[in-house]
Amino acid sequence: MDRNRSVLEKGNLFELLVKLSLPAVVVIIIMIVYNIADTYFIGQTGDPNKIAAISLSMPMFTILSGLGTLFGNGGTTALSIAFGAKDESKAKSISSFCFYGGVFVGTLYFILLFFFTEPIALLLGADADTLDLTITYLKVFSFGSPFVMFSQGFGSLLRADGDATSAMMASIIGTVSNIVLDALFILVFHWDIMGAALATVLGNIIASVLLVGIIFKRKPLLVPRIKYFTLKKEIALSVITLGLPMACSTLLSSISGAIQNRLVISYGSIALAAQGVSGKVGMVVTMLIMGVCMGIQPAISYNYGAKNYKRMYKVVFETGIFTLVLGSALAVIVFFVKDQVVAAFIDNAEVISYGRVFVLAAVVIAPFYAVYQMGQTFMQSTGKASYAIFASLLDKGLIFIPVMLVMDYLFGIYGIAFAHAVTMVFSLIVTLILTRKWSLTLGEETNTFSDTEEIEEAC
Repeated sequence: MDRNRSVLEKGNLFELLVKLSLPAVVVIIIMIVYNIADTYFIGQTGDPNKIAAISLSMPMFTILSGLGTLFGNGGTTALSIAFGAKDESKAKSISSFCFYGGVFVGTLYFILLFFFTEPIALLLGADADTLDLTITYLKVFSFGSPFVMFSQGFGSLLRADGDATSAMMASIIGTVSNIVLDALFILVFHWDIMGAALATVLGNIIASVLLVGIIFKRKPLLVPRIKYFTLKKEIALSVITLGLPMACSTLLSSISGAIQNRLVISYGSIALAAQGVSGKVGMVVTMLIMGVCMGIQPAISYNYGAKNYKRMYKVVFETGIFTLVLGSALAVIVFFVKDQVVAAFIDNAEVISYGRVFVLAAVVIAPFYAVYQMGQTFMQSTGKASYAIFASLLDKGLIFIPVMLVMDYLFGIYGIAFAHAVTMVFSLIVTLILTRKWSLTLGEETNTFSDTEEIEEAC
C-alpha cells in the first residue's frame, strides 16, 4: 500500500501512466469489448435488424454503467482524497457506502428493466422489425444488472489505493469469458440475440466473483462491512457529489444516444446498423482518452488532498499534453482504415457506405475531446463538482441534443453524423473557461473548500 501511494506522491508521468492509466485504459478497452463483442458476432449473421436491436439496447447498458460510475468514480475520488489526508476510518465508510448503495441500485434496475421491458424497448425506438429482438436482449440482460454495477462500480475503488492492476485482471478474465461465450452461444448454438445478452451477463458475474476474492484477501480497507455503512452527508454526499460529473455525462449520453437512434432509424435499419458499428469505433477513440484521464485522477485527487498543488498542476499539464497527442494519433489511424473497420463488423455495401461517413464524424473530434476530458477530470478530481457536471452535460445533451435536431432538419442523416463534432467545439470553449476560473480560485485560496465541503456546510 505504501509503495502504491508513493507513486501518487512522487512518481513521474511515465510511472503514473504505467501504474494508473494503463490499467484503467485496459479496463476501458474491456468495457468497449463487452459492447463490440455482441455487435461483432451478431454481425456475422448478416442481419442488419439484429445489429439495429443491439444498438437500440445499448443505452440501457450505458445507463447502468453511468450508475456504476456514480459509486465507482465518486468513491474513487473520495477515497483518494481520504487517503491523501491519512483518514482510513473515513475510507472504510466510503467503501461500504459504495458497495451497499451499488447493490441496491443494481437490484432496483433489474426489477424495472425486467418488468417493463416492452415499453422501454418502444421508448428506445424499436419498430416492427426490431421490437421482439430488442425485448429479448433487454430481458436477458436485466439479470446481470447487479453484477454490472459491482464489476464496473465497486471495482473502480481499487484505483484509489494506486492498485489498478487487480481490477484490470478481473475485467480481462470477465471479458475473455464474454467473448468465448459470445462465439459459443451465437456461432455454435445459434442463440443469436439471447446468446449475446447471456454472454454479457455471465462475463460480468465472473468478473464480480474475482473482484470479491481480491478485495477480501488483499484490500482490508475496502472490505464492505455493514457496521461502517452510513448515510451521513460527509460520506454519502461526498461520494454522490464527486461521482455526479462522469455519471451525469454517461447517463445523459444514454438519453442522447436513444434520441439519436430514433432519428437515425427513420432513415432505415441499414442506417442504424451503420451508425451502431461506427459508434463503436468512435467509442474506442474517446474512451481510450477517458481511460487515461480516469487513471490519472487518483494522483490529482491525492495531491489535492495533501495540498501539494505544485505537483497536482504538473500531473494535469503533462497528462493533458499526452492525451492531446494520443487523440490526434488515433484520429489519423482510424481515418485511413475506416472502410475496413466497418466491413469487419458486417460486409454489407450499404452499411459500409453510411458507415465511412459516421466513422469520420466520430473520430474527427478526438483532439478536441482530449483537452475537454482533461479539463473535466481536473475539476472533478479537485472536488469542483458543479463545474465538472455542467461541462459534462454540455457535450452529452445540453448542446448536443438541440444541435442534433437542427442538423437533422438541415442536412438529414449526415447532419446527425456530424452533430457531435459541432457540439464538441462549443463544449471545449466553455470547459476551458471553467477550468481557468477554478484554477485561479485555487491559486488565490490555498484552503478553498471543494463543492462537497460547501454543500456539507450549507446542510
